[in-house]
Amino acid sequence: MLHQLVPMYEMEQQLRQRGYCAIAGVDEAGRGPLAGPVVAAAVILPIDYRNDAIQDSKKLSPLQREHLFEEIIRVAVSYGIGKVSAAHIDKTDILTASKLAMRKAILKLQPLPDFILTDAVPVNIADIPQMPMIDGDARSFVIAAASILAKVTRDRDMHSFHKKHPHYGFDQHMGYGTPIHLKAIEIHGPCRIHRMSFAPLRSIVN
Repeated sequence: MLHQLVPMYEMEQQLRQRGYCAIAGVDEAGRGPLAGPVVAAAVILPIDYRNDAIQDSKKLSPLQREHLFEEIIRVAVSYGIGKVSAAHIDKTDILTASKLAMRKAILKLQPLPDFILTDAVPVNIADIPQMPMIDGDARSFVIAAASILAKVTRDRDMHSFHKKHPHYGFDQHMGYGTPIHLKAIEIHGPCRIHRMSFAPLRSIVN
């Protein structure tokens, strides 16, 4: 049985001792914002790869994340990115959309993993065994790497949206419900990437 609390590399080492080789870390970014997609990443790293700079993306600066993003995609055995739009989130719910984004990311891996580690959220892919880990991005090396890929990809998307909709300040808050963002919505109303099923936007359509 695997231990519940392990150092950053130990979970993957325990799984390899059990015969698993292609271990994928999976994480998502953007469950909480009022605008933009939810983005998931899946990554398989070389068995002997170590990089102590890789950790939970929330603990890194934007510049650190950008540098590590390039490093991770350079060394990865395989990686995949999955995105689900705000419109799809509104049609379902954020948890369902997050699982769909994760599934999309995993299915882009070549080869497919023989074990999946996720950050808390379970996602069923065929018969591939998995382990959802609470605070996985702080406890698993491959989940932390996935968290960086997901966060950087989503931030880049929000910067692109900012060029099309500059009055919302997406490049500053990445779609989160900051006072600046809420004030912009009050003045300009929502745009096509806003999640109308999220409060306080929900009150606009009700």
